[in-house]
Amino acid sequence: MPTSRLGDELRGVAQLLVRGVTTTTDLAESVHASILGTPARLAGSARSAARTRGIPGVAYDSVRRTANLVGTGLDEVLARLPSCWADAAPSPRREAMLAVLNGVLGDHLAATGNPLALAATLRSNGRPLALNEHAPGHASPRLLVQVHGLCMNDLQWRHRGHDHGQHLAAEHGYTAIHLHYNSGLSIAENGRVFSVLLQQLLEHWPVPIERFAILGHSMGGLVARAAILDATRHSRDWVQQLDQIVFLGTPHHGAPLERAGNVLQTVLGLTPWTAPFMRLGQLRSAGIQDLRHGTIDAALPRDAPTTPQLPAGIRAYAVAASTQATSPARAGRRLRGDGLVPIASALGEHRDLRLNLRIPPSRQRLVERTGHLQLLGSPEVYRHLRRWLA
Repeated sequence: MPTSRLGDELRGVAQLLVRGVTTTTDLAESVHASILGTPARLAGSARSAARTRGIPGVAYDSVRRTANLVGTGLDEVLARLPSCWADAAPSPRREAMLAVLNGVLGDHLAATGNPLALAATLRSNGRPLALNEHAPGHASPRLLVQVHGLCMNDLQWRHRGHDHGQHLAAEHGYTAIHLHYNSGLSIAENGRVFSVLLQQLLEHWPVPIERFAILGHSMGGLVARAAILDATRHSRDWVQQLDQIVFLGTPHHGAPLERAGNVLQTVLGLTPWTAPFMRLGQLRSAGIQDLRHGTIDAALPRDAPTTPQLPAGIRAYAVAASTQATSPARAGRRLRGDGLVPIASALGEHRDLRLNLRIPPSRQRLVERTGHLQLLGSPEVYRHLRRWLA
């Protein structure tokens, strides 16, 4: 497993701590200024200030300057750490923590050049592939690319001892490759990078491709669709070789939790006393905000629900999950989704035919008594995958 510079990661943590102090200070000052401005608002003045004046303003500025000064000093010290001390082998726990951090703040990490920001790579067995040199030595004519979801990484496809890709490789001769990416970036951006990586991968694949499939879980399915959209627009060859794509719990039409987060942010902005707290809602990464409506196209507004159709030559399959089970007592009642994604959204169904993915019912499956993450280790899901991809 490749090593990583512990010094760089410590620098990234220090930068986040400094950012946390300055952001908290800004929030406290905004609330303070809002309270001080109450008499003016009661008198009919619409003037609102985000900063305080006088002694309070000096105090808040002093906290910010001190935090930035300490942060700069730490950055310089950590940058000088010797590589023999600073190198450390990554662990699954560390990778999981980085994945969560990038899912929540990944766009900010990338924009500020934070060393903790993940760069998109194709990996095999946890190791990055050198696409400009060679494909993995075990390359076979059957290629499966797995795309993880929000706040996750490629190692987490193994759930409770089961990995769909590894089983398909053992039983049906697939070579399983994973996309490892910063899920806090916009879905469209991750899709664009994924498209470029796939083009490089297939250009260096050492044997003729007989079967090429993509398996996307949750947000990973949207990233895969964004990659297909990019490849179609830019005439990338790899999309012509793609045979099948399988979506596991993908929120094609959005996830209610993100829509609730957006509503909460709007409500906070209705009064001058709560408006400063809108900044907390704005900390949601671009990737999370894209889940509001399943946005995959950067050319369209995030609030505009759109579902570009898949190319005709690609066979699409969708698996939805429900934490409930059908029963005679529940006949005629709608089942809940998997705890995060509604059933209709996961199946790509929509009352507006322009937004419907039109995945045939014969290629849809509903797995009962299963949660969102349990899709990764479900024996029933694997039975469907084995039949579809064999």
